[in-house]
Amino acid sequence: MNHRHYLALAVPLIISTITTPLLGAVDTAVAGQLSSPAYIGGVAVGTMIFNTMYWLLGFLRVSTSGFAAQSLGSQNRSESVLALARPVCIAVFAGLMFILLQKPLEYAALTLIQPDRHTAEFASQYFSLRIWGAPFALISYCILGWLMGMSLIKVTLLLQISMNVLNIVLDIVFVYVFHMEVYGIALATLIAEVTGCLIGCWLVKTNAAMRFKLPSVKVLFDPKPFKKMMVVNRDLLIRTLCLLTVFNLFTAKGAGFGAEVLAANAILIQIHYMMAYVFDGFANASSIFAGKAVGRMDRELYSRTLSLSIQWSLISATLLSVGYFLLKGVILPLFTPLESVLEAAKTYDIWIALFPLAASFGLVFYGIFTGATEIGPVRNSMFLAVLVFLAAFFTAVPAFGNHGLWLAFLLFSLGRSVFLCMAVPGLTTRLFGERSAAKEAG
Repeated sequence: MNHRHYLALAVPLIISTITTPLLGAVDTAVAGQLSSPAYIGGVAVGTMIFNTMYWLLGFLRVSTSGFAAQSLGSQNRSESVLALARPVCIAVFAGLMFILLQKPLEYAALTLIQPDRHTAEFASQYFSLRIWGAPFALISYCILGWLMGMSLIKVTLLLQISMNVLNIVLDIVFVYVFHMEVYGIALATLIAEVTGCLIGCWLVKTNAAMRFKLPSVKVLFDPKPFKKMMVVNRDLLIRTLCLLTVFNLFTAKGAGFGAEVLAANAILIQIHYMMAYVFDGFANASSIFAGKAVGRMDRELYSRTLSLSIQWSLISATLLSVGYFLLKGVILPLFTPLESVLEAAKTYDIWIALFPLAASFGLVFYGIFTGATEIGPVRNSMFLAVLVFLAAFFTAVPAFGNHGLWLAFLLFSLGRSVFLCMAVPGLTTRLFGERSAAKEAG
């Protein structure tokens, strides 16, 4: 494997994964064109609630991709089917529970964040409609993970782009033509999520290189592989809870600095998501190659995957930091014409320029561990990074306000990179033995 092979997977995966935050970014940008910062704040809070719920189950995509890649490497077709069927069962159950518990979930979220009255009203409008797409969104997570793991990259790209183009078009129509404001933004996202799920099911059926036959309940819940999946998912859930702790504290504290700062932070966080998902594209490529290497115990492929992950972490971080610094005058006005919000965003945007340099290794190396379905080190590195964040949060924020908040976030991102890099030699040892670990370390 060389750079060309790696990029042949990474580039379409970057295009595919970067469309994921577009659901939130487009909603935020459209809300930013309305007459009050409360609109963009309401959509930002509503989006954060769904990020919270869906990120809790983000393992549905990540672990599915790892198990599917390993089944592809070992050429085990029955395991390929089970790699999708098992997480779909969890997705359906969790999505229905979100719908049933929507009122207490909304109440708890708004009580925790405590936005002002108008922002809370718009956030409630957004939440109460979009919640009905929960089962479809979670099933789509499973489908996307499976398609990526099976190296069906063009199909993955088609699914992501079609869903997000639909969301953009409907956002524009509902807000600018029918003047539905926040309700229209939420309806556009709901329709896009349901349609994306249906298209995904059709793409799996028509593009899979095997006949799909539903497994029996006994095979589906076979204790040994099901336990392995649940252990991986448990560690990914803990990792996600750590992420949510950081992002929810960040948003809640930002809300206390006023509507303009909350809106500015929302815009900068959306830009951060776009950068993070560029790294996620590289991580997904690394995950697929690492999964294949583990599936067929190919140490050379694993070593080359690790080397290319290091190189493209550095290259992509440099390009993103320099690119944002040069183009920020063009990027920020795309989100809102409100001068007060733009001025606030410009005050704090230096932290976004530094983010790629701090976060790149943690976000890309994550793919190596997920492809190997060895998630314990990811969980541990995230926990340690949260401790770094909390230390900065309780010291820097009182001293420096919103700048201190962004400093805490940057230190958290740097901690993820440092602690996960420290775990790589141990992963190599577990997979291929002491000699391989020593070779990789050298």
